[in-house]
Amino acid sequence: MKITFRNIEPFVASPDPAARVILVYGPDQGLMQERAKIMARSAVEDIADPFNVAVFSSDILNEDPARLSDEANAMSMMGGQRLVRIEGAGDKITKLVKEYLESPNDGALVILEAGELGPRSSLRLLCEKAKNAAAVPCYVEDERDLGRLIQATMQENSKMIDRDAVQWLSMNISGDRAKVRGELEKLITYKGAEDSPITITDAQAACGQAGAQSYDDLVYAVAGGQADKAMKAFHTLLGEGVAVISILRTLQGHYMKLHIARCKMESGADAGEAMKALKPPIFFKQEAAFRTQLQGHSLDALMKILDRLNQLEAQTKRSGIPVETLCAQTILGLSMRKTRRAA
Repeated sequence: MKITFRNIEPFVASPDPAARVILVYGPDQGLMQERAKIMARSAVEDIADPFNVAVFSSDILNEDPARLSDEANAMSMMGGQRLVRIEGAGDKITKLVKEYLESPNDGALVILEAGELGPRSSLRLLCEKAKNAAAVPCYVEDERDLGRLIQATMQENSKMIDRDAVQWLSMNISGDRAKVRGELEKLITYKGAEDSPITITDAQAACGQAGAQSYDDLVYAVAGGQADKAMKAFHTLLGEGVAVISILRTLQGHYMKLHIARCKMESGADAGEAMKALKPPIFFKQEAAFRTQLQGHSLDALMKILDRLNQLEAQTKRSGIPVETLCAQTILGLSMRKTRRAA
């Protein structure tokens, strides 16, 4: 089964019983692990139960091909379903998974945890096409998805949060789900027993070291022609464990906003009107810098930059060159680009 974007959350909350093998994959390691654990609990109450749960790596499975079938078909001493989790799954185990799917145990759920798998991945294709398997993608979330997660997390913890605080957080904390969860827990702890809504001041005070400033430094330095500052912010983000794809999509998002606003200006709006029309709006402390960048980039230049960033994303998925090197080269090139006043 190929799980479409709109069906991911419903499937994770209540997996289709027909899927005896579920592949969870994607570049967002934190989101992948979170979804894998949620689905695991649909089979067993305690995912650390040594009697009903088996966890091992794909390397072990390659060394002992019978391990998958043996673990999935093992009798549970305490009754109930059996859970098998395979970490670091990849195309090397496709044949073994295919053989297991020919006669799976209906009383066992097998969850394969993988990193990013391309559309040609044999394991991904197998789980997408098989009627008794499913493939659940886990991609870095955009601002809208993060906004929903932030609001839902605050509601679960009986906390109110201002709209501008949600906006600031969704624009500035890392796209990795595990890190986002950690920052939100930090914010909830910071607020403590106070009943007042969480403000943008609270968010910045509690989460200011989450890479937020580095993200801002990066995009505004790149588009503002500050090469040294851009490279420093880039390496800071890498040092904090932020995925390159998250950095790249943050850059794409910034230039897309510039492109949208520039289009409105080409249609007759002034810079202020064009900026106010953006959703979400530009954070007020960044309005002056954004306006300068908007006036310094022509529509044609922005289209070329977005095309370059899209090509870079494609390169990172197929090139043998380290993705950090490709991204660094592009950031340096864009930040050294001369802008002109495109009033």
